[in-house]
Amino acid sequence: MRDMDAERLRMLHEIQEAEFTALELQLFLDTHPDHMGALHEFNQAAERLAHARRRYEERYGPLLSYGFSMSRHPWQWVDEPWPWEIEYPPRKDR
Repeated sequence: MRDMDAERLRMLHEIQEAEFTALELQLFLDTHPDHMGALHEFNQAAERLAHARRRYEERYGPLLSYGFSMSRHPWQWVDEPWPWEIEYPPRKDR
């Protein structure tokens, strides 16, 4: 597996954080559908996630296949590392 540059890893981490936040808020809203604060936070998280995915895909190619993400020529999906191939450096903030 080739090494990934620090910016790419940072962008993937940003996407993962936004996905986690959106999923947690979605689960909360499943049981509290009238909670306006949570709905507002969910919409903000969904917007951050969409923006982060767009920026990543513009720079590095598709994150998802099966018609969820577009690809430039040549077909990029096969060139990306699989999730289990990504080696994240230890976080310095922990």
